[in-house]
Formats: sequence, structure tokens, C-alpha cells
Amino acid sequence: MKDFLKYALATIVGIIALSVIMGIFSVISLIGMIAASETTTVVKENSVLSITLDGALQERAKEDPFAQFTGQETGAMGLDDVLNAIEKAKDEENIKGIYIEAGMFSPDAPASSQAIRNKLVDFKESGKWVVAYGEQFTQSAYYICSAADKIYLNPQGMVDWHGMASQPMFFKDLLAKFGVKVQLTKVGKYKSAPEMLTADGMSEPNREQVSAYINGIWEVMLNDVSKSRNIEKDSLNKYADSFLGFAPQEDLLKMNIVDSLLYTDEVKSVIKKMLAIEESETINQLSIGDMANLPAKDTEGEKIAVYYAYGDIVDTNTGGFNSDACIAGDVVCKDIEKLTNDDDIKAVVLRVNSGGGSAYASEQIWNAICKLKEKKPVVVSMGGYAASGGYYISSPANYIFAEPTTLTGSIGIFGMFPDFSQLLTEKLGIKFDEVKTNKMAGFGSMARPFNEEEMSVLNAYIGRGYELFRKRVADGREMPVDSVENIAQGRVWLGSDALSINLVDELGGLDQAIAKAAELAKVEEYYTASYPAAPGFMEQLMAKTNKNNYLDEQMRETLGEYYEPFMFVKNINKHNAIQARMPYTVIIK
Repeated sequence: MKDFLKYALATIVGIIALSVIMGIFSVISLIGMIAASETTTVVKENSVLSITLDGALQERAKEDPFAQFTGQETGAMGLDDVLNAIEKAKDEENIKGIYIEAGMFSPDAPASSQAIRNKLVDFKESGKWVVAYGEQFTQSAYYICSAADKIYLNPQGMVDWHGMASQPMFFKDLLAKFGVKVQLTKVGKYKSAPEMLTADGMSEPNREQVSAYINGIWEVMLNDVSKSRNIEKDSLNKYADSFLGFAPQEDLLKMNIVDSLLYTDEVKSVIKKMLAIEESETINQLSIGDMANLPAKDTEGEKIAVYYAYGDIVDTNTGGFNSDACIAGDVVCKDIEKLTNDDDIKAVVLRVNSGGGSAYASEQIWNAICKLKEKKPVVVSMGGYAASGGYYISSPANYIFAEPTTLTGSIGIFGMFPDFSQLLTEKLGIKFDEVKTNKMAGFGSMARPFNEEEMSVLNAYIGRGYELFRKRVADGREMPVDSVENIAQGRVWLGSDALSINLVDELGGLDQAIAKAAELAKVEEYYTASYPAAPGFMEQLMAKTNKNNYLDEQMRETLGEYYEPFMFVKNINKHNAIQARMPYTVIIK
């Protein structure tokens, strides 16, 4: 018995001791992670910025504290991080060039790819070089890499070049299987967002506008690649028609699609020669994460705020999946009020990347921006999308920039009301009865669809919402309402086309928008500060361990381009019924 107690006590003491030791190591590791996250990057001579085009690209990516500690970069890339890294590399004298390694790259929009490519072109103007290598180039990755001085392909690699296609999905029959129908009221013949729930295919007006903007985007890509690679546009179209991805690698050389067929180690040797270092030496490589820890050179002068508004526009952030990638009306309005009252901020650049959402939230944000505009200049920089609600919140700005391939406009509104009566009565066997005092007392009942009179009331309400939207645009753009009507009707416009109809003021990216904001604020020396501020290390750590965030990352990675439509169907009963937005999912391949 004594031996048993002795061994039991020893076991308990051992477990306690081990727990204490593990706790100490955990604390030490956490301290190390915090220290690593705050370390300033030192740039050695003959360094190279290394960019891996792989995975998803978002407007702003969530930082991974574990990745910072391990030196790995995982998850989605942030467009802001990529652009800032290239800009810093341009100004850093010890960085001699950029090495791009292409993979299964999937940007959120063509305009995001164009922004990176334009930044690389600007980088080369400093006299520095850009080299790209890949085993598999997606079309988007190849488009970006076409700006490089040299493109190297693995001898067994592929280059995807196939043209552009939009493939909307339609869920009407899927919902019908569950006894769910969607009752719709809308204004604007081009307002096609609800079609995915109410139709089996594209309407002719929708087909017209989609055809216009995908052909416009393709024309931009053709022009850019043709100029950089010295390949005729007609030839590029022929290559796309033949599906270049299956072409023999030697043919890609003859077509001038790539410059050489090399293995990874051979590409490293080429870069070493460009750096004038010995074969035995190691290349000093800096990642995008490293560049984020490189202090900005310009921190003097007046402050210009860059506020990022990206994702669906919603009334309030309810948490759950993808909760950090939305424009929550209540949160954004408070943020803008703080920017308005901050006297240190001389101008605000609103970076918009949104296809819209709640009409109510869009109106509240519009009002907040109008008040901001009364005290300081507001310039909008449009990303991949600034359409419908995204355009609504952009319209009051002093000046609007768009990329040529930005999708914008979509000035229209709709109401979408799910009818669950068949699900409840026929599928589930639930019966309803009713007693009421007035004929409209049962309005919105789940027991039945809307009747004709109720739909008439809804149509009038949606019509007033459209008139208000149209007036907001007319006032912001200083146009007659009739002129707005001619370009409204829910029509989605390409950024280059939006310029000619006065929906935007100039074509350009975030840098140009910042410069314009400084000009309007009449400041010569300035620096920028990003809002909302990035979360602190502990906030990142807690977010990383959040169950919803983890599941969201896994679903996004697994479903790819089908993530957004899946999430829409999943949350169909949570959307604000009155929407100002373009199609829920624009899949462009």
C-alpha cells in the first residue's frame, strides 16, 4: 500500500512539474512570438524581394501570428501588403530586384491583378529588375508576371492562357427542392443580382452588361501583355483559343510567352549572376512580411488617412463566418466620425472594394461621409468592385479614382423576400390559421406568399429607395437626375467606361488617390496611416484560435471560387431584405 501511495504521489508531482515546465515554455514562446512580431527588418546588401503568387488575394489579409514566428507566410495575401512591399523595395537601395514565384494564384478581382502589375511596372522605372518563375502560371499570375524582365518556366511547367468567362450560378431549383421561393421587387432592368435566386439563366440585359465588361477586361489584359512581351494581340487571342495550358513547353518559347525553360536551382544561378555574387553564396531574400516590418521612410508632414472599406455592406457585424470581411454600417459610421473629429488628419482616402449590400447601411455611411467631407477632403480609390452600395458610399467624395478594370456603377435597388410557406406547410406539415383586425395586419406572414396588394406596397417602397439612390449620385457627381437615370438602371460599368460617363474622375490606383487627397488638402509633406488599425498581436492570436475563423479559412480554401455562393445560400435568411448590390457572385475565369 505504501509503495502504491508513493508511486501515485510521484506521478502526481511529475504531472504538476511537467505542467509547470510546459507553462514556462509556453510563456517563453509567446514572448518570443511577440518579440518577433515587433522586430525591425534589416536589409542586407544585394537583397531581393521575393513574392509568391499563390493562393487567394484579398484587399487586406488577416495576419497570422504563428506565421510571423515561424517565418512562413500562409493563408490569403493582402493586396495592401503586396503593394506596400513593392513600394518600399523601390526606395530601398540595398534591394536590387524582385523575384516572383508563380503558383495557383487566385485574386479577388481583375483590378487587383492590374494594381500589382502596375506597381511592378513602376518599380522597374527605378532601374531595378523583375524576374518571374513558375511551375504553373494561372492566367492572373501570368498577367502580373508579364511585366517582368524575364519569365522562366519549369521544363515540365504550364502557362494558363484561355481568355475570360463569367459563369454565374442559379439556385432557384435548389431552393425549390426545400420548398423555398423568392419574391422579388426591383428597379433597373440591368439589376441582375436576384437572378441567381429567381431565374434559370441570365437575362438578356444582364448578358449584355457582362459581355461588355469581361470583353473590356480582356482587352486591357491583351494590351498590357502584348506591350510587355512584344506579341501581337491577334496572336494572343489565337493562343487563348487553343488553350495554351496544354501546349508543349518548347512552343511557349517560340511564342515568346516565356524566355527560358529552367529548373528552380538554375533560376537561382541566374539571379546570383544578376546580383554579381558567387555561386556558393546565399541570396538575401526578403518576404512581404519582412517588408511590413521595414519602417516607412516618409513619416514627416501632415497625416492622410486611408480607410479600407471592403466586403459586403451589412447593417451590423453579427460575427461568425467571414465576419471580418464586411462593411458594417454601425462600425464604419463610428470610425468615420472619429476621422472627422481628428484634427491631425488633413484628408481621407476611402479605399472601396465592395459589390454593395444593405441599402440602409449604405445610406448611413453616405451620411457619415458627407459630414466628413464638410471638414476635410475625401478621395475614393476603387478596388476590384465599387458597385451598387459600394458606389453609393463613394458618390459623395470630392474625387473618385478607379482602375480601368474596376467594376462600378450598378445604380439600382431591389427587395428580396424568401417565401418559406411551401417548406412549412407541404414539406414540414405545419398548418396556419389567422384572425386579424385589418387587411394588412398579416403582412410578412410566413404562412403564405405576399398578395398583389402587399407586393404593390413593396414596389412603391423599393421605388422610393431607387429615387433616393439616384438623387445621392446626382448630388455627389453634380449631374441632373435624368442624366443619372440614363446610366443607372442597375448597369454595371467597367472603370474605363465609367470615366466617360462621369461616374469617376480619373483612372488610377491608391497612390494616385493619396496624391490627389494631399493636393486637395493643400499639403506638400505628408504621410499615410491605415484605418481601421491592424489588430495587435494578442488580438491576432485570439482570432487565430477562434473556431469560426478556423472553419471559415478551411471552407474558403476548400471551396475556392464557390465559397461566396455557398455562404450566400447558407445565410439567405440573414440578409437585409432591401439590397443595393451587384450580382452576389461574379466569377470571372
